[in-house]
Parts: sequence; structure tokens; C-alpha cells
Amino acid sequence: MEDALFRAEMAADGVVPIKLEARAELQKPRPKPIAAQRMADEAAVPSELLKDTSGWDGDVDTGDNITFLRNGLGRDVLKKLKRGHWAIQSELDLHGHTTMLARDELARFLAHARHNGLRCVRIIHGRGTRSVNNVPLLRNKVRLSLSQRDEVLAFCDAGPGDGGAGAVLVLLKAS
Repeated sequence: MEDALFRAEMAADGVVPIKLEARAELQKPRPKPIAAQRMADEAAVPSELLKDTSGWDGDVDTGDNITFLRNGLGRDVLKKLKRGHWAIQSELDLHGHTTMLARDELARFLAHARHNGLRCVRIIHGRGTRSVNNVPLLRNKVRLSLSQRDEVLAFCDAGPGDGGAGAVLVLLKAS
């Protein structure tokens, strides 16, 4: 009813309907291309944010990086650590741990040591003789992670009686 009233009103004002003529049929617009790489990048963001940036998951050096000394410290600090000047106050044994579990245990252990004012600790990681291709994966990851932690002043291989190349002595900052 309203349609009829509207048309009558328009006709009274001299408005004429447009004649419908044959029109060209246009193709539907093509969809925009899918940015597959962008979608993959965006999907990877959550896992990238959860990655550990402490060096744990970095490339592992298979060389014998057996000592570390924080810049600004004298070489005598490392010599004293090697000679057992500081008593080992606590130790962490990572034998049989996966790298993920070992990383978490190492972080907890160092936080505990720092909180309790420990200065010298031993971390037993093994020699890696049972690792794939005899690469001491856990040993290298532990050392890389230690070298990137601010609370670590120095570290070196433990003496033969304390685990040798299968363990590392770590000197921590005083809290």
C-alpha cells in the first residue's frame, strides 16, 4: 500500500521511472589473493613469544668452551675458581634430563642459589657420550645459557674429583 502511494505521489510530481534496457553483465570481482606467508608469520607469533631468548635454544657450539669470565673481572677470579678457592655450596645434577626440562631446572636452581646467597655451585650435565653423534648437547646448552645470565660471574670445568668435563663450577654474584 505504501509503495502504491509513493509511486502516485512521484508521478504527480512528474517523476518518470527509468526504462530498463539490456545491461552488460559484469564479472564478479575476484577475491583478494591470500597472503599465505603473512598468515603463517602471524600464526607463528605466539610460539615465537614463548621462545626462550636466554641462548638455550641457540645454535650449539660443539667446541670446548670450558671457561667463562665476565668482562671487567681479573683473570685471578677464574684461577681461584679452578683451584677450588670457593667451596661448592650446592649442586644440580641434570643427568637424564631432556633439554627442555634441564633448562627449566637450571633456571630454578640459579634463582634459588641467588636468593639464598650462594656464591659457588656445581652443575653436573654429563659428558654427552650417549648423545647422538657423541655431541655433548646438554653440556653446550648449559654453558651457553650460563654465559648469558647476569648473575654468573665465571664458570669452568670441574676438577677431576668433582666431575671433570661432565660438570661445571659456577661463581655467582653476591646478593
